[in-house]
Amino acid sequence: MSETAELKIKGKAYQLPLVEGSIGDSGLDIRKLRAESGHITLDSGFGNTGACRSAITYIDGDKGILRYRGIPIEELAVKSTFVETSYLLIHGHLPTKQELEEFSDKLRYHSLIHEDMLHFYDGYPSTAHPMAILSSMVCSLSAYYPDSLDPKDPEQVEHLIPRVLSKIRTIAAYSYKKSIGQPVIYPKNALRYCENFLYMMFAVPSEPYEVDPEVAAALNMLLILHADHEQNCSTSTVRLVGSSDANLFASIAAGICALWGPKHGGANQAVVEMLEVIRKNGGDVKAAIAAAKDRDNPFRLMGFGHRVYKNFDPRAAVIKDLCDKLLSRLNLHDPLLDIAKRLEEEALNDPYFVDRKLFPNVDFYSGVLYRALNIPVNMYTVMFSLGRLPGWIAHWKEMHQEGDGRIGRPRQIYTGETKASYVPLSERV
Repeated sequence: MSETAELKIKGKAYQLPLVEGSIGDSGLDIRKLRAESGHITLDSGFGNTGACRSAITYIDGDKGILRYRGIPIEELAVKSTFVETSYLLIHGHLPTKQELEEFSDKLRYHSLIHEDMLHFYDGYPSTAHPMAILSSMVCSLSAYYPDSLDPKDPEQVEHLIPRVLSKIRTIAAYSYKKSIGQPVIYPKNALRYCENFLYMMFAVPSEPYEVDPEVAAALNMLLILHADHEQNCSTSTVRLVGSSDANLFASIAAGICALWGPKHGGANQAVVEMLEVIRKNGGDVKAAIAAAKDRDNPFRLMGFGHRVYKNFDPRAAVIKDLCDKLLSRLNLHDPLLDIAKRLEEEALNDPYFVDRKLFPNVDFYSGVLYRALNIPVNMYTVMFSLGRLPGWIAHWKEMHQEGDGRIGRPRQIYTGETKASYVPLSERV
């Protein structure tokens, strides 16, 4: 018999079955609690609520552990590719050579979007944020694949996954081109995933463009580091929307909109904006550190600390090494990058930050790296979306394969009027 916990409410006891995973947190099954007791649990932000069982990603925030399908992020970042990591997350195992070749071929084959969709870009003003374009264009993709929208049909899902992974990359690059008034650059199927994206982003018809292999390798690692992060806001959104049996395009579009929020995907953009503020104030890093420690000062250091990681962010260690090597390799002389390096050094040697474990996180370094790669600030969250895409797909697929089929429907504690009567307009004061 499985273990249970006992909950007493007004003198009556209720048994809550214990649910254990293969590693990490265990939980209490409260699915029958309301039916049996008339009570629900209240957990704003769902910080202590498990909404599902998942075999995709494991995080131990206290120990600084992040694993995709059991493999440490540190290994994948330096040994794998984004395409291979995507396959791992979505299909549950590292691909064989043949499986990887077939998967890569599908990504190449599906790189183009329907030509009619190019006309959609004409309807957006030049001031449109690339995330606004990305989310709406992804949802619009569903109109072109009406025969591949059933989440309960495994064959349709398998055909759809490489289309989504490949075409969103193209849509993202086209969105950038639209925002700067340049013509779109069609993908080159001879290029690999990251190289092709950089080509579509930065090439122009009037002159040749060669992708720097080290820049492509850096982007490859950045995307791997962002590929999944358990039940974060956008992933939970994809699952919640998908629980209504919404198609993959609609679910991913919802995840993109959730990621757009500055509390989620906008953190790396906030880092660069913070560095710009420091630069405008004379580049005084020590003054910025002092301001951040002053509770009465609204200035905050962005990119330090993490809600989940209470020790260190394992992604940050990987990306810091990449950042140092790439900046040295590119021989960049950027005042913001110089401020970032000095700010990091000061914070890591300040007891205030060390004692509170406010170490630079992945957003601090990714913002710096995107700047080094000439990715514009308004594209940072789009880059995050590209990286998180395989995680969203993996969770959407897992939910339909292994879930209980229930539509997501959180409860609430009502705090409004108990009962009120309608007052005619002529009698209202």
